[in-house]
Amino acid sequence: MLEASHITITIGTKTLIDDLNLVLNPKDKIAIIGEEGDGKSTLLKCLLGECDYATCRGEIKTKGNRIGYLAQFLSPEEKNLAVREYLFKNEEEYYEKINHFYSLLKQLNLTDDILNQSLTFLSGGECVKIRLLKLLLDEYDILFLDEPTNDLDIPTLIWLENFINQVNLPILYISHDETLLENTANGILHLEQIQRKTKPRHTFIHISYKEYVKNRLNQLNHQEKQAKFEEKEQKKRLEKLDQIMKKVEYQQNTISRSDPHGARLLKKKMHSLKSQEKKFIQLTLTEYPDVEESIQLFFNKVNVPNQKTIIDLKNMELKVKDKVLSSNINLTVTGPEHIAIIGTNGCGKTTLLKEIRKKLNMRSDLSVGYFAQNYDEELEEDKTPVEFLTTTSDKEEQTRIRAYLGNLKITTEEMERPIRLLSGGTKAKIQLLKLLLQQNNVLLLDEVTRNLSPLSNPVIRQSLTKFQGTIISISHDRKFLREVCNRYYVLSQNGLKEINDLEDA
Repeated sequence: MLEASHITITIGTKTLIDDLNLVLNPKDKIAIIGEEGDGKSTLLKCLLGECDYATCRGEIKTKGNRIGYLAQFLSPEEKNLAVREYLFKNEEEYYEKINHFYSLLKQLNLTDDILNQSLTFLSGGECVKIRLLKLLLDEYDILFLDEPTNDLDIPTLIWLENFINQVNLPILYISHDETLLENTANGILHLEQIQRKTKPRHTFIHISYKEYVKNRLNQLNHQEKQAKFEEKEQKKRLEKLDQIMKKVEYQQNTISRSDPHGARLLKKKMHSLKSQEKKFIQLTLTEYPDVEESIQLFFNKVNVPNQKTIIDLKNMELKVKDKVLSSNINLTVTGPEHIAIIGTNGCGKTTLLKEIRKKLNMRSDLSVGYFAQNYDEELEEDKTPVEFLTTTSDKEEQTRIRAYLGNLKITTEEMERPIRLLSGGTKAKIQLLKLLLQQNNVLLLDEVTRNLSPLSNPVIRQSLTKFQGTIISISHDRKFLREVCNRYYVLSQNGLKEINDLEDA
């Protein structure tokens, strides 16, 4: 249904994708994965022929099929539209599609009351549903979805999984949500930038995400073992050769001048040994795996005594201006618990976390770190990452910060750019590094894994799982919730309710 041959995409002098061949067939659900800045969104736009900032070479055949595109964000003009205006050009179109519209509305668990609402005031989940509804009303043959999971609550994520699996259309989509990838993808397109983000590499294979990750890990482990073995054997060969050469060199220095024949033989032997050495050095050995997701993040040990009260909310009311979002909120968190607050989009989770932050910041016995969902709140965007993270002009500190940034696979070039020019995933890593450097014993995390690659996220989760302080988090990432958190609370208009399992949300 779509065939792309020898696709090469460049931005300036940087090559994002080199000689990609991609075929999208009926019933394909192909997930595009990769680190931030690897060209995932750019590829979708180039396949659509709607990318004005990159150069795309190659051949793209759509075979007459129409492609519907769900962009990451609504345009400013679209945000100001009512749902009816967004979905239909005029009343005539509305009545032409009315039967199809109501059929889809029921499938999406929406009512027609939503028609008169502005897109600006819809929740994240409602907005995604309306945007998908528009694509389905226009009856496209292929769907491109760019990060459809961002800002979705858990019930809507489950709905989206069912939608991707059940809709009878091929879908090419980008997602960081590992659970969604595991439950929906039957093919993987992995985009990478290796050799310190200077060389593109891609893998396209028709298998599930779980299989891909398992096979990739096995392959990388095998490659690393082979590289270590060959390196060890090479070292042994060269050491043995060096010993023989030293022995011959000693014989050359001590041989009698009256034995020219012996001297010639030794010279010939030394020449042969040096030739062997050259061959050994020039041998092509298996390279160590070069993968960009192999980040390193280790939180230092902190101390929060068991049962120490971190926060104790009693009958709290949560308001934004005059609007009451929730009332009768009760929450007690003790050290070193890891808790999660979940709930539908727009219920006030971020507002609650900010109120908790205000209360904790009044405590002198706690060191509180805050990871904001809106990165601009915590990052000084006109500074470079090094300038933002260093507290003094000490060169040793700057060197240490650069090493930390390098461990997170942030390049030297990115270290020297203003933060505002960096990708969302890189900004998330900078916020995480700030928390690490502050050595907080309480972390307040608002959607910490949202913009990070599904291949980097396991490292983040592992590090936070081992964190010995208290974590109060907001997340819709089901992997994060299950691995990092040990208690779950659902926020609603009636307060917080503790649940035993995410399925109860």
